Amino acid sequence: MSGKHRKTSSGQKRPMVAVLGTGTMGEAMARNIAAAGLGVRAWNRNRARAEPLAGAGATVCDTPAEACRGADVVLTALANEKVVAEVMDQARDGLGGHPMWVQTCTVSPDGGRRLAEQASRLNVPYVEAPLLGTKEPAVAGTLTILAASPQQDARERVRPVLEAVGSRTVWLDDVGQPSSLKLAYNAWVLTTVEGIAESLTLAGTLGVDPHLVIDVIDGSGLDSPYVQSKGPRMLDDDLDTPSFPLEAAEKDAGLITDTARAAGLHLGIAEVVRERLDRAADDGLGRADVAATYRVSRQVAT
Repeated sequence: MSGKHRKTSSGQKRPMVAVLGTGTMGEAMARNIAAAGLGVRAWNRNRARAEPLAGAGATVCDTPAEACRGADVVLTALANEKVVAEVMDQARDGLGGHPMWVQTCTVSPDGGRRLAEQASRLNVPYVEAPLLGTKEPAVAGTLTILAASPQQDARERVRPVLEAVGSRTVWLDDVGQPSSLKLAYNAWVLTTVEGIAESLTLAGTLGVDPHLVIDVIDGSGLDSPYVQSKGPRMLDDDLDTPSFPLEAAEKDAGLITDTARAAGLHLGIAEVVRERLDRAADDGLGRADVAATYRVSRQVAT
């Protein structure tokens, strides 16, 4: 792929996209953006993590500012709000063309609004766009994107990028709402993971083959692909190659409970899930899959 802008069949310029952060999600999105015929300039703090993207046609850059020069869209796929803010400050000198900033990291609603304020200071238009999905849908390009922007023309400007990385975009009215919806969604995801772990643990402790739990759920009204994916991985102890790293889930659990508390809510299940994930991370399981919460002991102390 050349570094020049490609054009659609109607002659419309396709955007050049700077991808800042090429971890599990960022790399997959960058590959799909390049495969869609869009230009890609990629940066990662550890350059070696970005180097494989050169084979997909991306230009690998040494600094965030270098990656952003000449970009029409900047997509951040970074660990947390603090890192996102730091990297975008480092990119400042490359933002002279006022590219549209698409921010995909899971943050709190207030965090989303703080990043929107930073975008205003940087004089770049902003799209809050957290993602629903883990490694597998990221690789397949079937993520769901939750989006909002203060700019009226944002939808059209970022449409080719969002279509390259996802199969569905849900637009909301105001910045902060996508992050709120993402936290509500992840509260369900993490509750489901912990529910599977507890059901399997209970069955085994009571002398029943825990594989039967997965079997009787299969095809029932409570079945889901997540149950059929995470349950067998728990039982096979196939948890060290993450599709959703436990350390990321721990961060999200903290965001969920802290945001709920700030809103005057006490989410009992979410609080327990946070405690389980904190304990798993303390046990050195942060780089494992979120389903490694199954490894945390649930034995009552005597």
